Amino acid sequence: MTAVQEPTIVTESPAEGMEAERLQGDAAAAARAMIVFENVHKVYDPNVVALEGASFVIEKGEFVFLVGPSGSGKSTMVRLLLKELEPTSGRIIVGGRDLGRLRRSKVPQLRRNIGCVFQDFKLLPNRTTAENVAYALKVQGEGRNAIRSKVPEVLGLVGLTHKVNSYPDELSGGEQQRVSIARAFVNHPPLLVCDEPTGNLDPDTSVGIMQLLYRINRSGTTVVMATHDREMVDKMRRRVIALEDGKIARDERRGGYSE
Repeated sequence: MTAVQEPTIVTESPAEGMEAERLQGDAAAAARAMIVFENVHKVYDPNVVALEGASFVIEKGEFVFLVGPSGSGKSTMVRLLLKELEPTSGRIIVGGRDLGRLRRSKVPQLRRNIGCVFQDFKLLPNRTTAENVAYALKVQGEGRNAIRSKVPEVLGLVGLTHKVNSYPDELSGGEQQRVSIARAFVNHPPLLVCDEPTGNLDPDTSVGIMQLLYRINRSGTTVVMATHDREMVDKMRRRVIALEDGKIARDERRGGYSE
């Protein structure tokens, strides 16, 4: 009679178990992350340090303010996110893409998933409100039917249904910024990056713009906003990453403009 061989039981050492848990935790964190900066340095010629050792993780759906004085590194960080600049060293991941490994041919695809809002609006002066928003869709290859559907929808969201045929010089500063936001958000990108979006606006108009960005964030879009708007940051009480001389001086979950 042939003896039945007992199955071999492979046990995991405590160290191996801890390592497996760590890897699972890292994978879960990566799945939640929209932006990862790992020890990022940026040095401009001749030896001007713009960012030094920046490390942080921004999760999907967060609303984050980047604050700090002029020259602290906020705009550099925004340009690195858009891959307009390359870091001197370190690693940047946006939406699961390692930007250091991203081929140049894939950069337009990256930027299609990032909406951008700037201080100076960057509207086309010879196109109406609707045409400015539609243009963003055209350059991404959207068809006429999609454009006809998406443009009125997003202009309704930003409260500009009554201004569809107005040109930029017929709009107030706040209305122009709403067009800019509509253009950035028309394809519902997972990430919206704003560089001083209220910088040229009066306080009352700024409140309206921030309320709009808050609504967009509540829909699930991650919002990262570089700003000098102290009053708005203190009112909103969202996460604040404060930069000083290229270094992260503070990272608070419900922070104010200053400590």
